[in-house]
Amino acid sequence: MKISPMICLRCGYCCFHYAVVIVDDPDKGPVEHNMKCKIEPGERCQHLLGDTPGEYSCAIHDREWYPDTPCFHYGQIERSLDTECRMGKYILEKRRENQG
Repeated sequence: MKISPMICLRCGYCCFHYAVVIVDDPDKGPVEHNMKCKIEPGERCQHLLGDTPGEYSCAIHDREWYPDTPCFHYGQIERSLDTECRMGKYILEKRRENQG
């Protein structure tokens, strides 16, 4: 198994706001004609589970082919593999500030 380029904090930002190529039908995996681009800002990725920033999860992260997807390889110029996602850290900190 390949190692992810950063630690995802499950804030959901990427899964809502970034244009990204995703697997359409998880049963087929990342093969030709089964990939699609999620391009609309604010459009929720069809694989995102949950309703709370910091507690989101992905329905396909446990698939054996997940390391071959563009989502797995997303990164932000991390110094090491144990670096937390900068966007996730920012989003979750701002959320805590606004709740308090």
